[in-house]
Amino acid sequence: MKEEDTDWLVYHLIAKGSPATVERLISESGLGAGAIEASLLRLERYLLVERNQGVVRVLSFGEALIRCQLKYEDDLPYCIENGVIKARKKDHVGK
Repeated sequence: MKEEDTDWLVYHLIAKGSPATVERLISESGLGAGAIEASLLRLERYLLVERNQGVVRVLSFGEALIRCQLKYEDDLPYCIENGVIKARKKDHVGK
């Protein structure tokens, strides 16, 4: 199976029963743990899902948009710490 097909399947399994566990994804997809882990890493990198304490969930459009801005724009006046949007300390803005 191509990586894109794996990611599509995994993403939809997460969305169907979000939040999901890796064990449930393995069971429902029929894929091995390595394929699931690789897919989750890609989906996280693409800012589509989030993992926290063994649970995976789909990010909302707004969450994905904010995370994308935070990833690519260094001069934003806010940051995300532990899932909370906070004002960035002034000494970090622009770095």
